[in-house]
Amino acid sequence: MKLKVYIANAFSEKKFGGNPAAVVPLKEWLSDMLMQQIAAQNNLPETVYIIPEGDDYAIRWFTPAVEVSLCGHATLASAHIMFEHLRYIREQIIFHSKSGPLKVTRNQDKITLDFPVDEPEKIPNNELVNKSIGIKAREVYKSRFEFMAILDSQEEIEKLKPDLALVKQLPSLGLIVTAKGDKVDFVSRCFFPQSGIDEDPVTGSAHVVMVPYWAKQMGKTKLSAIQLSARKGYIDCELAGDRVLMSGHANTYLEGDFYI
Repeated sequence: MKLKVYIANAFSEKKFGGNPAAVVPLKEWLSDMLMQQIAAQNNLPETVYIIPEGDDYAIRWFTPAVEVSLCGHATLASAHIMFEHLRYIREQIIFHSKSGPLKVTRNQDKITLDFPVDEPEKIPNNELVNKSIGIKAREVYKSRFEFMAILDSQEEIEKLKPDLALVKQLPSLGLIVTAKGDKVDFVSRCFFPQSGIDEDPVTGSAHVVMVPYWAKQMGKTKLSAIQLSARKGYIDCELAGDRVLMSGHANTYLEGDFYI
């Protein structure tokens, strides 16, 4: 069987920036095992599968190691491929996912994701979190899926050299580390060795955790963010009630066929 595949970089205008995702349009689902094997073969942070569902689409995301319940950058990449390559003519796409319906809108030269808030809960400062990042966090929070450590400065985020073996021991899917930014409202880095991704280049799903926190800290709902991985990602964020809107650019790197 021959299938189409596209690779797009999300949350960056640069060809080698942002977070890459392999987008595989299907007419019907493959087996879970086969979709996981394809994702492992692609060895990108995410391989995303989309199929028509009435007037909308269903979407599933796989890292090289596991299926995940929510992924921002691969959803943005999927919308980009649909708008630019698959002749999707409406301005809004609704993706049905394990995290509910996700609305994605074309907004001039950017694409806007509409995702559910995952408001984090403050917990006692966690010793394993501190050991894993090699610095005492100012505060530690826990979301539905991840721990989040608050640091004092962008410089601390930039210099961070986490012990990934310790991060992997955390009872969660990973660790978000964030601080106020020097030129934007907040910056972050995200580590998910539990899911086969040591450091994720840009993590849309982490921003549904960070945005409600920073909106409260700064007393505003519109926020600018940079994820400070080596590839960097740029996200315009807005807290809209129980939803987080995330806007960014995407660009196509590859279009091709593969055989299974």
